Amino acid sequence: MNLALWLDRHARSDPARTAVFVGAAPWKSFGALAADVAGLARGMHEKLGLAPGDRVAIVMRNAPQYAEVMLAAWWAGLAAVPVNAKLHPREVAFILEDSGAKAVFATPDWVAGLAEAVAGMHRAPDVIEAGSVGYDALLIEPMPVAPVPDDALAWLFYTSGTTGRPKGAMLSHANLRAMAQGYLTDVDAVSPADCLLHAAPMSHGSGLYLVPYLLAGAAQVIPESGGFDPAEVFALCGAHRGVGMFAAPTIVRRLVDHAAAHGPALEGLRTVVYGGGPMYVADLLRALEVMGPRFAQIYGQGESPMTITALGKRILAERGHPRYLDRIGSVGLPQSGVEVAVRDGAGRDLPAGEVGEVCVKGAVVMAGYWGNPEATAKALRDGWLWTGDLGAFDGEGFLTLKDRSKDLIISGGSNIYPREVEEVLLAHPGVAEVSVVGRADPEWGEVVVAFVVAGEPAPTAAELDALCLGALARFKRPKEYRFVAGLPKNNYGKVLKTALRAML
Repeated sequence: MNLALWLDRHARSDPARTAVFVGAAPWKSFGALAADVAGLARGMHEKLGLAPGDRVAIVMRNAPQYAEVMLAAWWAGLAAVPVNAKLHPREVAFILEDSGAKAVFATPDWVAGLAEAVAGMHRAPDVIEAGSVGYDALLIEPMPVAPVPDDALAWLFYTSGTTGRPKGAMLSHANLRAMAQGYLTDVDAVSPADCLLHAAPMSHGSGLYLVPYLLAGAAQVIPESGGFDPAEVFALCGAHRGVGMFAAPTIVRRLVDHAAAHGPALEGLRTVVYGGGPMYVADLLRALEVMGPRFAQIYGQGESPMTITALGKRILAERGHPRYLDRIGSVGLPQSGVEVAVRDGAGRDLPAGEVGEVCVKGAVVMAGYWGNPEATAKALRDGWLWTGDLGAFDGEGFLTLKDRSKDLIISGGSNIYPREVEEVLLAHPGVAEVSVVGRADPEWGEVVVAFVVAGEPAPTAAELDALCLGALARFKRPKEYRFVAGLPKNNYGKVLKTALRAML
């Protein structure tokens, strides 16, 4: 089943109801959105020459056309490749090459960056600026929703790999349908009178949650800023009712700080779903105190999108429970559509209280990594996704994450793999050795710290910063460079990152 059928159904049953707002102002009704999505879908086929199964990349800040392009790709039987708009053009170029995207839609701020990204490509994709004359020319005579099998690729989600090279998690229409049904069952009930506020990037969790809101017939709200601003969020919560939003813990902290300082009206805000990084218990308690029982937590990965466990509003509101602090420090209970296990290295299920690798199985789990059978075989074994996260169940079935088996750093909800940063720093002739780790940070969750053994000529921190900014997204660069005489190592010569974290 094609997910775009949900848009078609709402357009037929209630065409005048607003489907997308920009700020407080209606942008398009369900009827108008479906007509333009169907026209853009035909334009993708006839004017861009795209065939069913082809990939369409989206390199955009949050904008109303984001939803339109993604839905048009599905309507046409194509696959969307949402790309983090905070990446460096070189990083975007890799995703375009790896995915084989034949077209890429961009907001105006990315047009120049894409020209740089596609300059050296053997087969450069067509670049279309959202909202331009060229974009409007693609909206031609509407076509019917293309039939697709359940396992047809819908969303190619690029997530960093252990080597620092991104991997494309293949998410089908069936995967995203299972995710949407899990959200509405286990995380938050949504009605047609509600709306989803896209203050977080639509290339990640916020865009994924467009799907359950579309299923429910609810509206999408795009901030005029195209991003996150706490004052704007609360103003929009005053303009709309039944507002839901996805937020990384760093965004939650900024919302809470603003609410504590300015006391905005909260009646329009229904639910803040947080995830994408650790939420400390002290921060959660303050959030509940300042903003009330409006929070719910999800734990998932790009490979099992937003759907492994959930900690619902009911549990967060049960302050009198004798294990309340333990419960809210967990990532909740397994969602209803998946099986979750904690296993040892041999694949044996571990009893409550014992730490092992978190594994998940269900209709939401990806088909594999795009063009990467080796990584697929490592992650998917006997029908189970091995997440790389370490955790333990308690006797009540709540899962608590203990650590990561990989050295992933999560800063502001974005994943950063140390090796990717290390390889850039090692390109400096004055860097003899380097090791990158994460340091706990009250605002961002974690920040990047680089331990550097200098050679000749010795580099400066400014030189290393410039090197990173020339090759990586800004959020990935180290916030601190520590110059050391040597790196702690074990008998096999492996750097002991646990010792480096202890030094922090």
